[in-house]
Amino acid sequence: MALEPSVSVGPAWPGRTDMRGALHRLRQSTGLPLAFAGLVEPGAGQLRISELRGHRTTSLHGLAVRSGNGLGGKAVALARPCWVTDYSASRRISHEYDAAVAAEGIRSVLAVPVVVRRQVRGVLYGALRTAQPLGDRTVAAALEAARDLEQTLVVHDEARNLLAATVSPEGESAGAWEEVRQAHGELRALAPRVNDPELRAELLRVCGRLAGVTDGEGAAPDGPRVALTPRETDVLACVATGASNRVAADRLGLRPETVKAYLGSAMRKLGVHGRWEAVVAARRAGLLP
Repeated sequence: MALEPSVSVGPAWPGRTDMRGALHRLRQSTGLPLAFAGLVEPGAGQLRISELRGHRTTSLHGLAVRSGNGLGGKAVALARPCWVTDYSASRRISHEYDAAVAAEGIRSVLAVPVVVRRQVRGVLYGALRTAQPLGDRTVAAALEAARDLEQTLVVHDEARNLLAATVSPEGESAGAWEEVRQAHGELRALAPRVNDPELRAELLRVCGRLAGVTDGEGAAPDGPRVALTPRETDVLACVATGASNRVAADRLGLRPETVKAYLGSAMRKLGVHGRWEAVVAARRAGLLP
């Protein structure tokens, strides 16, 4: 009897949520019935298979694969894709994991490393239960899924680095506040590009802390409460760093015309007529640091 279509095991390591999406895209783009993946455990010299799609048994759940061993370990050691047409009969790999592979009925399989800044962070696998060549199109589609995941992990690394480096300013130093405002703008620009909901929520929470609010609303001492949409706040945060509409559009993944529309909407809500007036009004309202 087939198991649930997707299973995850182990702790929620960074990148797991995105790995699930990568496996879904891999299966859709290649048509392979089985896909699984694992992240490399820092300092352990191994990856652990934690995400599976289309499996029939529990044989691969939590399997630890040493660097250099089997197909996935070879992909980690070489930092390049590897594939075989018949796993159990292949002389190009070692065979420490034959029992687990045979239990799942795997024959043809490919392993694509996920490489970020020259470091292998994980491996995506795709497999058939028949011994037949996978073909160039299948390999290319798997490579594309891995590249997409790599770009996502780069964004997440940038977000975590910014979070780690972001601190509230001590005193009233203009330079310290300028650094905070720059960090706030970068965090707001990164947040929409982060797929992991927990990390995205943490980014927005820190943005709120830097701006002095947590609910996305603010009030000037002598004025009514002002509520901006998240995108209006994103645009204003970019403008506050000196970004033009075009630069803000590049950072936020929007069209310049869309940025202009958000900026205009924010200015109307704040009751001002210029971009810098809007920044000042938003700071007074507690929406920007």
